[in-house]
Amino acid sequence: MAHRPLIAPSILSADFARLGDEIRAVAGEGDTRADWVHVDVMDAHFVPNLTLGLPVVQSLIKATDVPIDCHLMIENPDKWAIGYAEAGAYNVTVHVEAAHDPVALAKNLRAAGAKAGLSIKPNTPIEDHLDTLKHYDTLLVMSVEPGFGGQSFIEGVLDKVRTARRLVDTGHLKLVVEIDGGINADTIEQAAEAGVDCFVAGSAVYGAEDPGKAVAALREQAARVRG
Repeated sequence: MAHRPLIAPSILSADFARLGDEIRAVAGEGDTRADWVHVDVMDAHFVPNLTLGLPVVQSLIKATDVPIDCHLMIENPDKWAIGYAEAGAYNVTVHVEAAHDPVALAKNLRAAGAKAGLSIKPNTPIEDHLDTLKHYDTLLVMSVEPGFGGQSFIEGVLDKVRTARRLVDTGHLKLVVEIDGGINADTIEQAAEAGVDCFVAGSAVYGAEDPGKAVAALREQAARVRG
């Protein structure tokens, strides 16, 4: 398990008119610094919402040295995902439900310089994709239905986290276990206990008066559980 819990604030909950400032608010020193900045790319096809795309991500990568974690909730990621890796995203995550050839896609993402992430929706069983996950660096377990911010945490997905954690701890998989959806002070401890390495938090960070302090507080909560 990663030694220190990773916190990835989601700019889906930030002020889109001030994205540069919002990222700077979590790019400070020490514990107040985010490990990754999570960027949700939605195309209004794979999910019913539309957010931002490659040009905005390219600008964000230029504006910060915090690693950018791109979560592509899009159709045909086999075609579009590589552009985000080439732009300099640290981690590019695609949905297993949307990728046509996820193994080839993982290789192409890595070749383009990014870590390869695979995301699974709340109702997608992890067992069907264990062989595919051997080719990936990150597993993103969705703890809400993808497409909208501010939803409630689905506790049932933690079984998938436990399965992944067990396989990582026994050496069958080598990846970071990430969770996204409804993560806040009330839910982060359950997620940490199940074995999550990286916690995506939206309104819990950007709804706080001081986003950097919120990052530090969430990390401390998760670290306490993991002892």
